[in-house]
Amino acid sequence: MTTAASLTFVAEGFTAPGPGNFQLPPAFSIGGLDVTKSMLLIVLSGILIIAVTYVMARPAAVVPGRLQFAGEAVYGFVRNGIARDSIGTQDFMKFVPYLFSLFLFVFVNNYYGVIPFLQFPTFSRISYVYGLAALTWLIYNGVGIARFGFFGYLRRQTVPGGMKGPILVLLIPLEFLSNIIVRPATLALRLFANMFAGHLLLILFSTGAAYLIFESDKLAYAPVGVLSFVLGILVSFLELLVMFLQAYVFTLLTAMYIGGALADEH
Repeated sequence: MTTAASLTFVAEGFTAPGPGNFQLPPAFSIGGLDVTKSMLLIVLSGILIIAVTYVMARPAAVVPGRLQFAGEAVYGFVRNGIARDSIGTQDFMKFVPYLFSLFLFVFVNNYYGVIPFLQFPTFSRISYVYGLAALTWLIYNGVGIARFGFFGYLRRQTVPGGMKGPILVLLIPLEFLSNIIVRPATLALRLFANMFAGHLLLILFSTGAAYLIFESDKLAYAPVGVLSFVLGILVSFLELLVMFLQAYVFTLLTAMYIGGALADEH
């Protein structure tokens, strides 16, 4: 049992879920490298996205079929509803491929949490989220520096438009911290916290229901177990919405950061 698992408590024979439930054992090892379930799911998501988008785009018919129509709807949603609105009509098209891929990648990995037998949202492991947030951080800072130069971009990100005088001594460090340092952390934590908490709730309601109904020696607890089971189903439906919203919010904030980096005024 891992150290994190020791944080769980035991009451009347029931072990409550905790961080230890996210420390999955290796599925197998290759050359001394342990390959975990979350690593396999990350790779699987890439394969699925490439395969499905290829099948959707391959017909390229004037009158689209169902798959092509679905693919065009998702692409249009990201292109028009996220990229163009957040970045602007002049620059948005060059970032659509990344934002479209980002949305699908987060979407698929989130929904692993409710797919039978997989049932693990990849982004409930914060290391993956930090990697994705770091990539976004590199992109929006990179395009800003490419357009305005290093010092020009830094000035736009740290000096609010129209502000002068001694107040800048306070504002510049705060703006630098907010726009350059804190953004990737908050971007990552928002996605991680929602996936972690949602999956933990599902584990709690499902294992609690199973214990109260089948293992508890007190028959009076059975109705509570049934209630726990029903709540687990309701939370599952709520998670379906949260998983979509988190994919949307992560992509939207990425587009907004890119748009802010390219803006003439901060």
